[in-house]
Amino acid sequence: MSVELGDKAPDFTLPTDGAGSVTLSKLNGKKVVLYFYPKDDTSGCTAEACGFRDSFPDYGGTGAVVIGISKDSVASHDKFKKKHGLPFILASDTGGDVCEKYGVWVEKSMYGRKYMGIERATFLVAEVLKAARAL
Repeated sequence: MSVELGDKAPDFTLPTDGAGSVTLSKLNGKKVVLYFYPKDDTSGCTAEACGFRDSFPDYGGTGAVVIGISKDSVASHDKFKKKHGLPFILASDTGGDVCEKYGVWVEKSMYGRKYMGIERATFLVAEVLKAARAL
């Protein structure tokens, strides 16, 4: 499955850093930025997270909620968030169900070796839970 512009954003409930949880449908009425990333504390994912961190005041000014999603554990998210001072939610999709629903669990290739992994992607979910994918 893949989410396209104007599609209803697939709902989910995931555990988050800080022993919390987040449910997308409970954020109805708010703008939500969902960004999917492959792995905590790798160079590209750290740069992306720090970019969201540095732009967070701009997002906060719009009332948007930022949620980073990967298959890493909550414990890994806690360390990553603390190490880089990330002011937004990191959600753990260890089973990959949400990644599948949003179409970001894809076949990748590195040095000729094929494997499954998360495609870096960002979605803006409008207040009525309609999604737009930003590449």
